[in-house]
Amino acid sequence: MKRHRLVLGTRNDKKRRELEELLSLPSLELVTLANYPEAPEVEETGTTFLENASLKAVTLAKALGTWVLGEDSGLCVDAIDGRPGIYSARFAGEPSDDERNNDKLLEELSGIPDEKRTAHYVCTAALSDPTGTIRGTSEGRCHGVITWERMGTGGFGYDPLFLIPSEGKTFGELPATFKQSISHRAQAMKILRPQLMQLIDDGRWI
Repeated sequence: MKRHRLVLGTRNDKKRRELEELLSLPSLELVTLANYPEAPEVEETGTTFLENASLKAVTLAKALGTWVLGEDSGLCVDAIDGRPGIYSARFAGEPSDDERNNDKLLEELSGIPDEKRTAHYVCTAALSDPTGTIRGTSEGRCHGVITWERMGTGGFGYDPLFLIPSEGKTFGELPATFKQSISHRAQAMKILRPQLMQLIDDGRWI
């Protein structure tokens, strides 16, 4: 069986592992930007998750001459007008740092009662062919509540603060397999997988 190469437009190793599990298909060879040291850094200048995901996918696909999956994700907290949103990775400034981001979020939510600490994770993905044409998009969301302190050491980003009410635990405490079944990234990839398979089956994977 011919395997079709898809570049995951990330250098984040934890994100890479999640995407590899979610997009595992016999006909796909998944690699990351670690395989392409010449890949350009893409400035996330978009104003939405979709704009940033598309920008990454198109810029990298044209530069590398291959299919690329661009992805942008973040946390939207209702009590602070949907922030940090597209700025989730650099909420506390550059360079990106999970611990400082979590500290800043807890500080901004200081005094906000439990019932108003609702939030949701968003993941938007965009698939570009080598010409820079978007051939598929998807979005997934996962709803939860922000805790008052870190709970658990698993996951990454805001996971130790993101509690799933039905489980009474944060993504930092829950097994990775459970997160993979309900996360925003899992939802987005569930929508994208059939689009990928259709492109391959129809012979449109140029």
